[in-house]
Amino acid sequence: MEQTIAAFGQDENREAPSAEFRAQARVRDLETYNRLYRESLDEPDQFWRRECESLHFRRPWTDLVEWNLPHARWFRGAELNLSESCLDQHMEKRSEKRAIVFEGEPGDTQELTYSELLSRVEELAAALRKSGIKKGDRIAIYMGMVPEAIVAMLACTRIGAPHNVVFGGFAADALRERIADSGAKVVLTQDGAWRRGRIVPLKATVDEAIANSPTVETVVVYRRIGEKECPIQMKAGRDVDWDAFVSGQDRAQGGAEIVDAEHPLFILYTSGSTGKPKGVLHTTAGYLAGVHVTTKYIFDLQEDDLYWCTADIGWITGHSYLVYGPLSNGASLFVYEGAPSFPDWSRFWQMIERHKVNILYTAPTAIRAFMRAGEATVEPYDLSSLRLLGSVGEPINPEAWRWYHRTIGGGRCPIVDTWWQTETGAILMTTLPGVHDGKPGSCGVPMFGVEPAIVKEDGTELSDEAGGLLVLKRPWPSIMRTIWGDDQRFREQYFSQIQGVYFSGDGAFRDKDGYYTVVGRIDDVLKLSGHRVGTAEIESCLVGHSGVAEAAAVGRPHPINGQALVTFVTTKPGVATTPELERELAEHVAKEVGRFARPEQVCLVPALPKTRSGKIMRRILKNIAAGEDLTGDLSTLEDRDVVEAVQKAFAGRV
Repeated sequence: MEQTIAAFGQDENREAPSAEFRAQARVRDLETYNRLYRESLDEPDQFWRRECESLHFRRPWTDLVEWNLPHARWFRGAELNLSESCLDQHMEKRSEKRAIVFEGEPGDTQELTYSELLSRVEELAAALRKSGIKKGDRIAIYMGMVPEAIVAMLACTRIGAPHNVVFGGFAADALRERIADSGAKVVLTQDGAWRRGRIVPLKATVDEAIANSPTVETVVVYRRIGEKECPIQMKAGRDVDWDAFVSGQDRAQGGAEIVDAEHPLFILYTSGSTGKPKGVLHTTAGYLAGVHVTTKYIFDLQEDDLYWCTADIGWITGHSYLVYGPLSNGASLFVYEGAPSFPDWSRFWQMIERHKVNILYTAPTAIRAFMRAGEATVEPYDLSSLRLLGSVGEPINPEAWRWYHRTIGGGRCPIVDTWWQTETGAILMTTLPGVHDGKPGSCGVPMFGVEPAIVKEDGTELSDEAGGLLVLKRPWPSIMRTIWGDDQRFREQYFSQIQGVYFSGDGAFRDKDGYYTVVGRIDDVLKLSGHRVGTAEIESCLVGHSGVAEAAAVGRPHPINGQALVTFVTTKPGVATTPELERELAEHVAKEVGRFARPEQVCLVPALPKTRSGKIMRRILKNIAAGEDLTGDLSTLEDRDVVEAVQKAFAGRV
């Protein structure tokens, strides 16, 4: 009989929102959530027309959705410009409200009102138009976390030019590949960016990346650091100083280009298991509707909130929940330029105290790093301004969830643990903070318009409590439209394995309350002695040990059992890395999860290989555990020295 994914040792603790939080929440009870959810599935046109009333459509839609597998088209017949919903519509009531509160890594600060932000966007849009950029032309953005990066994104949407934001930590080869694949005509960049007290030379990387580029005509350079500390080379006829580029521009020439609902909004590249990154394409109206509604309800935005999403704009979280979702709701954004550990691990808490941040949305990787740094880095600071916490990027283990709730939220802040993907554009599952109890480690329930299911490998749907493959049975507004330039790959990767549905690539378990727990990529689900167990569960168990900081679990081929479990572990400061600890950790897993899950090998390592966004690259660890050469796209790897250190540690234990 086929084994489904099981959840072992689930954390049954629950944290209910306080009566005080419920009293002011946008959605305050389960009855209201259930009514809105059913309406979103049964009467979707009615639901989306009401929920999009606060967005600026120049022409309303005639048909809500057209679904010709695998392609979805939403809001047929509608016309709009996304930047008008983020900027222009706020001029009557919020023109002098803070749109951006910025702090640079060196400590400099800046504030922009909605009126000032609109002015800067119009100036850059006018300059881009004057340089010859037209609707449909692609623009690459390779910048640090400065207000001008957000200006750049909005200016692209203003003129209907799809942007391709490339994370400012990528090397020249990765940048070159993304520019070439998207066919970008313009690169918006800066001289350098601050990171951990050092200057990252962005302009120099651009020069190397486009040395032989056939498409790039113009490079616009914002001077963040200055010539004294960060001298740069400017190529005549191609490179132009940002201030000179926008100086004297007629803001009237920066008006909004009205586009069709399905006009391409942006291309965002994600690494794949093959060598070539895939360019996820999102379009205008559906993406905007998805991020607008989810931001409003999930983060329970109130008019006077200062909201901080710590993600870089180079990732989808930065697009959706730092820029477009919050600005379309008229929120005040906090933006930080640098590293969370500079000059020490108290930096986040200092800034929350100083700026009175109300909402914090960050990643489990960061939370575990803060745990490792210790509560002494948190205790001196007043975090009472916080009223809501969020988690994003990967499943959060229960211990990190509880630490976040207790130490950062003071036991009073609801946590919204969100599941979604670059491909989904917007959050698909979480808990509404004024309605649902939080369950440590479980992302929660479906958002409006989302119909998930748990299925077997043959597509058979499982009911009630069940574990298996996580699929989406119907399209939602912000679903990706295709992979840029490779529609066949889009079809094969997301719609071929399970017919008639979108396959997320994740395994999940649904409990008796209808809460979903995502256990990791299905490629990372292990078959151990007849049981299918998600790597996230093994890792959560290991991190629950008092001496462990982080852990990654992978499978490797086994001649008898098919698969053997190998775990890579980093320890907390002061914990001795000994063979005795390795044996103790193996027994810890056996006791907490089951004897069948006892790791064949526990390898203590100085660090884990991660992407520049902080995700553990388990694919690399699989290669190491199996004694294979490294495969797939490695452009997102943060530090190759870490890989060498892991290989050395593993070789010493084999």
